[in-house]
Amino acid sequence: MTSEEKLKIEEKVVEMLRTVYDPEIPVDIYSLGLIYRIDLADDGALTVDMTMTAPNCPMADFIMEDTRMKLESVEGVTSVTINIVFEPEWTKDMMSEEAKLELGLL
Repeated sequence: MTSEEKLKIEEKVVEMLRTVYDPEIPVDIYSLGLIYRIDLADDGALTVDMTMTAPNCPMADFIMEDTRMKLESVEGVTSVTINIVFEPEWTKDMMSEEAKLELGLL
């Protein structure tokens, strides 16, 4: 895959991540800063490192499965691996300005 094709797929991946919401917070997981790494291999294998707002998040399984299903639907992605990581620990500082505004933190 060319670097241009890869970039277009990565942009679609980010667009799709913006459609995944934590049911307890009305902001998407990308804007919340829960996505730490997106890696797309030349063969279309996608690896995403993400975290949760808390290690004991009761919605973790739901969020992971929603993320996986949506990323698998992106054209050009052949497989999806999602790694849940807790380092660095998530803080509100990782949120986008728009997410902070939406949640009344600004």
